[in-house]
Amino acid sequence: MAIIPQKQIFSWEDIEEKGDLERLILVLNVIPDEILASKLEALRGKGTDKYPVRAVWNSIIAGIVFQHPSIESLRRELQRNGELRMLCGFNSFHGAKAVPTAWAYTRFLQNLIDHVDLINEMFNEMVNELTRLLPDFGETLAFDGKAIKSFAVKPGKKAGDKRGDHDANYGKHVHSGINSDGTMWQKVKSWFGYKIHLVVDSKYELPVGFEVTTASEAEVPVMHKLIDKINVDQPEILDRTKEAAGDRGYDDTKLIVKFGNEFGIKPVIDIRNMWKDGETTKLVKDTENVVYNFKGDVFCVCLKDGEQKSMAFAGFEKDRETLKYRCPAQEKGITCACVENCPVGKSIRIPLSEDPRVFTPLARSSYAWKTAYNKRTSVERVNSRIETSFGFDKHTIRGKKKMEVRCGLALCVMLALAIGHIKENKPDLIRSLVKTG
Repeated sequence: MAIIPQKQIFSWEDIEEKGDLERLILVLNVIPDEILASKLEALRGKGTDKYPVRAVWNSIIAGIVFQHPSIESLRRELQRNGELRMLCGFNSFHGAKAVPTAWAYTRFLQNLIDHVDLINEMFNEMVNELTRLLPDFGETLAFDGKAIKSFAVKPGKKAGDKRGDHDANYGKHVHSGINSDGTMWQKVKSWFGYKIHLVVDSKYELPVGFEVTTASEAEVPVMHKLIDKINVDQPEILDRTKEAAGDRGYDDTKLIVKFGNEFGIKPVIDIRNMWKDGETTKLVKDTENVVYNFKGDVFCVCLKDGEQKSMAFAGFEKDRETLKYRCPAQEKGITCACVENCPVGKSIRIPLSEDPRVFTPLARSSYAWKTAYNKRTSVERVNSRIETSFGFDKHTIRGKKKMEVRCGLALCVMLALAIGHIKENKPDLIRSLVKTG
């Protein structure tokens, strides 16, 4: 908390009766903002202290905690709520006049934009705190990009036109699949604005890394940079990580290899059918009768009758970097005309290098892969909280730098609430952004 040099107004016992204010105190007591507050005070120097830096900063956090859609909404609440003013650190004797003007908030937010790196440092510090509090934090990760619409108009083309959002641009997501009758379906979502790329812990549903870009930025290149950034800022996270899940938008050979080879993480990324000319199976190298499809299912083909049978997955051999599959006739008791003379024998090993997109350490054909991939929905729930609980479904933010600050602060509040609940021995409320007990 940005410390206010005055007598503490409330004790925890008092706050038990205050409802929503308890959430704010929880955040202010946890968020590591002293360096940022000191820096902002140094910027002011010997200038007027009509609106104390630390009080204004605390009120900005209050606006996020209480989900105010705009600074004007926050100012109205401060003018009305004397307890909130005192809790933030404004002079209680000045009443509603202690609330900063809209222009004062504009200047303060500009200073925050100039020091967004300190907000990122707060985020990293709290992620590291969670690694100390939760021994399994970061073991399974999920990642995705979320569209954030800009509700400003598209900027005009005339020189000097300051209307609209000049940083935002257009992006689109294309979802496609096959209906039960074999026909193709496609759904295209387009928006004007930005995109937040998230990496979250899939068990606790808390962020461990993020990046804000314009809407048109491709997800795969950003994810490469984001994983490298996490490795620098929170190396212990990736040392712990066993699995990382993402949808087929991240189906990229380099990204899959990066997870496996550089960090020893099992990539659990859905796959697209990139095979050409209607090809349905490919022959495994150095075999006579073992084929696979683009989904990673492996089959042996009877040399006598040409019948194709699904082989039984028998595990990943890390020391050999191979996936092992067993003969279906011997493993499942299936009748096969050439079982006695089959080149496969009892089993076959397929190296990951055969096709890195298809053959991953956690085999796509295994039940374990499906279980791990289902954890990916955790990032969708975090995205939902960002949109609904932090007001990104309807906001007044214009400009990429402002969006970076606003997203960073929202995620810092999310982490601070989780840490506060853990320290208050309320682990069941780690994901809660509203409840306090």
